[in-house]
Amino acid sequence: MSYEAVLFDLDNTLYPYAPCNEAGKRAALDALRERGYELDRGAFDDLYAAGRREAKRETRTTAASHDRHIYFKRGLDRRVGEPDVASALAAGDAYWNGYLAAMSLCDGVEAVLDALDAAGTDVAVVTNLTTRVQLRKLVRLGLDDRIDLLVTSEEVGREKPSALPFTTALAELDCRPSEALAVGDNVDTDVAGANAVGLDSALFVADGDAPAGADLPEQQRPDHRLDAFADLTEVAA
Repeated sequence: MSYEAVLFDLDNTLYPYAPCNEAGKRAALDALRERGYELDRGAFDDLYAAGRREAKRETRTTAASHDRHIYFKRGLDRRVGEPDVASALAAGDAYWNGYLAAMSLCDGVEAVLDALDAAGTDVAVVTNLTTRVQLRKLVRLGLDDRIDLLVTSEEVGREKPSALPFTTALAELDCRPSEALAVGDNVDTDVAGANAVGLDSALFVADGDAPAGADLPEQQRPDHRLDAFADLTEVAA
């Protein structure tokens, strides 16, 4: 089936997340050591996890729940017992710089985008997280001139699986749900969110370890499973 538009998730869909996250953490640890913190990797991971838990607990339905500067600010507050603004800023900046340097597209993404372009299919990225970071990722991946629309959870005020990121994209593209396909790696946010809006959905996991559709509740069950990103060409173009 061909579609008028394809709505892609970004993180761990168009590129693998895990190596970037690891590179970001290593860079942040180096930045904190340069500022005088005597941290081994275990102590750093504890600091990061403590800040992340606190941020997720208090901001879990917003884009701020993904903000690494908040993680480091909260983690350092707990470790030091008082704010260390400069170190939180340095660690957060280092994390994203290291993360971005490690980014590369998943195999098959460029070919799929070429096929969608040739078919006249609109391409949107609909993603949770803050706008500036996601803009930086798209530029780093060379996708800034390959997409027609970016919608972030920060700008619409709701995180997927809320309908709002999806319906905002559909409205901007002047497209009905029945005319679009949502592609993502997460059955809770991407697939369930798309299914609830009436979009067809495709599940892709960068490491190839996607759950079988039959094992999922109906609301999380995708219309298509992509064992390789290139398979999307046959589904959508």
